[in-house]
Amino acid sequence: MSLYGLYNHPEAGGEYATPRFGHPKDGRTDLRQVQAGLAVSADGGIPVLARAYDGGAAEISQVDEAMRAMRDLAGPRRFLLVGDRKLVSYRNLTAIDETGVRFVAPAPRSIVPPAVLATQDVATAAIVHYVPAREADLFAHQRDLHRVREGTVTLNGPTAADPPATYRAVFAHSARRAQASRTAREAAIEKARTDLARVHRTLGGRYYRDTDAVDTRVAKITAERKVGRWLRVHTDTDLDTGKPLLVWHFDAETLAVDENADGWFALLTNLTTDEADADEVLVTYKGQEAVERRYSALKGPLGIAPVFLQNPKRIHGLIHLLCLSLLVWALIEREARRAAGPSGKVPGLYARRPAVPTTLLIVRALAPMRLVPGRDGQPGYIPRPTPLQQRVLDLLGVDPTHPP
Repeated sequence: MSLYGLYNHPEAGGEYATPRFGHPKDGRTDLRQVQAGLAVSADGGIPVLARAYDGGAAEISQVDEAMRAMRDLAGPRRFLLVGDRKLVSYRNLTAIDETGVRFVAPAPRSIVPPAVLATQDVATAAIVHYVPAREADLFAHQRDLHRVREGTVTLNGPTAADPPATYRAVFAHSARRAQASRTAREAAIEKARTDLARVHRTLGGRYYRDTDAVDTRVAKITAERKVGRWLRVHTDTDLDTGKPLLVWHFDAETLAVDENADGWFALLTNLTTDEADADEVLVTYKGQEAVERRYSALKGPLGIAPVFLQNPKRIHGLIHLLCLSLLVWALIEREARRAAGPSGKVPGLYARRPAVPTTLLIVRALAPMRLVPGRDGQPGYIPRPTPLQQRVLDLLGVDPTHPP
């Protein structure tokens, strides 16, 4: 902003902007100037920060000060890392904790075994009012019921010199998960019983003439049915007939522990109760599925001629292109869901029924369309979109007569 007229005030300097000769955009280097800077929000262009600078200040040198002012205005934001079971180890968590990063991750069974989970009491756990998107249309009694309890878990280091690290644990229980675990265990045990009974009936026959053959088959049954935690087996040889003997049972005590642990899992975190209560920790962890969805879209077979992947640089470049494509993929879905309205669904999007818009459904709906190039400088257009295609184009803010 150029200043006209006489100016004889001594240069103030310090914290105030001082009129100086500079390099204005209009070329009036004969006029002193001061400079103004604005920072505005992306949503609505709301000015959230205003600064005045000396007339001769270089614009490039204003960035650092502006960023510092923005940081002071906004305050610090902690980084929250939500991981899976592979994140949880003594080395990982202590290193993350030392840097001030916050984390939430489920504890593997090797750290929080079923015996610990079995001690949690569902009756004293607090109900969490959390409804995943896939259950939003269900009645209340059809939805999964989540409960949480507070606790702590101590991790020991790999060496004796490492001090124990104690972290907050949120023990979470899912009624649907408990039912699924119970059903899967009962089915596995029943199938194992059937297989073992078949072996028992044919002991001494052509397939099971000795204990080695029996042990081999039992080991295969145990692995296939995944019942090794509960199955107890003893094989021997009949001294009178020389035939192998097989005796088995399922350990009642271990089964009781696992039944009490059904539906429970432990979330480890260094978030304090002031930063997030137990409900918020669980809901935060449930948000991890968003990145898992992106991974599922990114992974999969990709037909590429081998010549294009002969060195790491090209592989790196391909991954970069895939990530850019995923960015566009995610932006399409985000824009469509934001415009879908209160119901969050688009009529006829999936099998002629209302459905939550996903990029895959959107691409499938728009795939048959073709862009007709314009003539004599006229813009291209999309001829005769179907009603469903028109709804999708409206969601994305695209005018079929003047597409981008």
